[in-house]
Amino acid sequence: MNASPSTTTPGVVQVLSVSPVLEDHCALQNILRSAMDPSRTFSVNPRTTLAAAFAALRDRQFEVVVCERDLQPGSWKDVLDEALILPDPPPLVVTSRLADERLWAEALNLGAHDVLSKPFDRTETMRVVDAACLSCGYPRRLPARRERYKLKVMTCRSLVLKA
Repeated sequence: MNASPSTTTPGVVQVLSVSPVLEDHCALQNILRSAMDPSRTFSVNPRTTLAAAFAALRDRQFEVVVCERDLQPGSWKDVLDEALILPDPPPLVVTSRLADERLWAEALNLGAHDVLSKPFDRTETMRVVDAACLSCGYPRRLPARRERYKLKVMTCRSLVLKA
């Protein structure tokens, strides 16, 4: 993992969109662009493969990850596993055309934040993304994340020096 992920601009909610379907990224960007809150804007960072998503998670801080259920050769579970190893993992929202109660129960039981059905409904998408932002403490999350990271590094260094 990158020792110091690049930070984000205040007021800009960084969303990682993981889907092999380019229309999903466009639809998500269009919905989030229409957000009515003038104090923040959304920046959708599209990735079409698992490898690209993993690299993005290691390189940047994201407030929310929106991930397609099926990603070849893996799935949303692989993205969740990668996100959970971060010092402050972003909430993950699973998307699927076949979103049902079974997927919703599985996603929540494994640690995902929520499930969105496709095609995206504007109101539901905004509700889910806003709730995900609140769950991670946005906008205060970024400074707190940096402080927790510094504390972990300092603690690790002091343990190494004592040994």
